[in-house]
Amino acid sequence: MHTDINKLFQGLWQDYIQITPSAHKIHQLLGNKTGVSDIINDHIALRTFDLEAVNLDKLAAHFLSLGYEKKGDYDFELKKLRAQHFEHPDITQPKVFISELRVNELSKTAQSIIKKLVDSVPQGAVEADNFLYSGTHWAVSHSEYKTLLAESEYAAWVAAWGFRANHFTVSVNHLQSLNELTEVNKILHPAGFKLNTSGGEIKGGKDVCLAQSSTMADSSEVAFADTTVSIPSCFYEFAQRYKMNNGEYYQGFVAASADKIFESTNVQ
Repeated sequence: MHTDINKLFQGLWQDYIQITPSAHKIHQLLGNKTGVSDIINDHIALRTFDLEAVNLDKLAAHFLSLGYEKKGDYDFELKKLRAQHFEHPDITQPKVFISELRVNELSKTAQSIIKKLVDSVPQGAVEADNFLYSGTHWAVSHSEYKTLLAESEYAAWVAAWGFRANHFTVSVNHLQSLNELTEVNKILHPAGFKLNTSGGEIKGGKDVCLAQSSTMADSSEVAFADTTVSIPSCFYEFAQRYKMNNGEYYQGFVAASADKIFESTNVQ
């Protein structure tokens, strides 16, 4: 496991922009518009299955070893997911949101596909420095992908893309000359970036101390076992945090908003 937080996030970012070129373009666009050379990352998100070899706890261990602490628990009943978020005592470090799919709630067919994939992960791979941005450790056919997609977009995404950041997040609070999430969205629209409108273009708001929007995922090629197909990859999120009654900025997540953000990787 990494002993340097910055190197871990650099590895995650470099892997992410390879299949999410729009994020790199938006990064540059916002930098040019605001004069901010260092766009602050509010949080990243990771996806996995709840099978023992690769479950949420295995991914979280990489961050706990770097001083992160578990802060919140979330449940997404309809999507068959549970999640936790983690924060570092150094508040300049990004927050981490990790979710896992409750595999046993899927059909027997889907379960058998997922178990076969996870059984292919080499022993000890999950502890490797680069595991969180190592992609897939298995071969999956396009037909298996489609079988999973019919039941769970999330399952299909993890089967196709494996272990990597599902999204990074621009901290709107640190953009200086842009004060509101609505202003960020107004810059993205004319530049041709499509935003996720599920649950509204902006999810949440001042009343829940967190407002979020996101692009729809880029499309990138996946070499399946039997063919190469272009499918949704990753997306870029934008988060504006508000102060709570105690005067401190809210650092958690809002389940109702996160539920809609998950849909940024839906097949369009």
